Amino acid sequence: MSKLRTFAFIFIVGFLLNLLWENLHSFLYVSYMGGPITQFILFKAAIFDAIVILMLAFVSQKFFVGNDFVIIFSGLAVAVAMEIWALQTARWQYNDLMPIIPFLNIGLTPAIQLALTGWVSQKVVSKR
Repeated sequence: MSKLRTFAFIFIVGFLLNLLWENLHSFLYVSYMGGPITQFILFKAAIFDAIVILMLAFVSQKFFVGNDFVIIFSGLAVAVAMEIWALQTARWQYNDLMPIIPFLNIGLTPAIQLALTGWVSQKVVSKR
């Protein structure tokens, strides 16, 4: 499979996994930018997540030969940083059901999302 096809497939798999993830854990949020969380917002979030996964996969494959640890660690680091920023800028707000990571005070599901969906995306594509 050509590199372009590989990266296109990573994007598609990443998008589909994140669209599912966004829908499954959206009930853990109160609002997005003070308004309701709509399907369009979840769709845009899944596109953004797929772009991040694509960039992480590119860096992982280009410099680290697709090392699983790199995609997991970098996905975790990016997700934690994005979550801290989003909460500090009131981009979204959790409800009482969101499991919180102590000391970081961020949600567990968004913190692990990119690491897990990025790793699965890379695994699915590498098995093809």
